Amino acid sequence: MILEIAQLPVKAGEESAFEAAFDEAQKIIAAQPGYRSHELVRGADSGNSSQYVLLVRWDSIEAHDPGFRQSAGYQRWREMLHRFYEPGIAVAHFATVAGALKD
Repeated sequence: MILEIAQLPVKAGEESAFEAAFDEAQKIIAAQPGYRSHELVRGADSGNSSQYVLLVRWDSIEAHDPGFRQSAGYQRWREMLHRFYEPGIAVAHFATVAGALKD
């Protein structure tokens, strides 16, 4: 299993609109081959409430990229969500080495 971690800096004042758009967009990612689960979390400190982190569990890196990232669903995902990010997103993949989710 691979954990994708995406840091999503949402434009200040756009948080509610982003969350509403994500509520719809999450259906796209959940339907992708190799998808396992996801979680969207928001900064809880007073200075980072516009910062989100998306955690997505995939069967493999390839399920995410090129799989999802080269799909028609990803193009729709981008249209729905990427307008909210400023300056841009950072994405990295991780493999579990210890803990309850280790394969």
